[in-house]
Amino acid sequence: MLIKLYKFGDVLVSHPAGREAYLAMQAYTIKGLNKDEPIEIDFSGVKVLAPSWFDEVITKIAENFKNVKLLNTKNSSVQATLETLRKYSDFKL
Repeated sequence: MLIKLYKFGDVLVSHPAGREAYLAMQAYTIKGLNKDEPIEIDFSGVKVLAPSWFDEVITKIAENFKNVKLLNTKNSSVQATLETLRKYSDFKL
């Protein structure tokens, strides 16, 4: 399953927006998927990513699926968010 985050906007910054995006994914994208299903999360097109949005969406997906891969993470905002979450939370991708 490929999840293209740009479909949720190019500025992904708040807990409420992240929560809304995750609920939409639960209802339409990841609903009924096996926990072993490979999930690829594509960050292309994302200009700004905040840890709060990431934590509401990506962390929850990573907690519920065993095989999650992050794609196109070279954006400096994405890199900073990944670094922050790896340093200050239990996020391990």
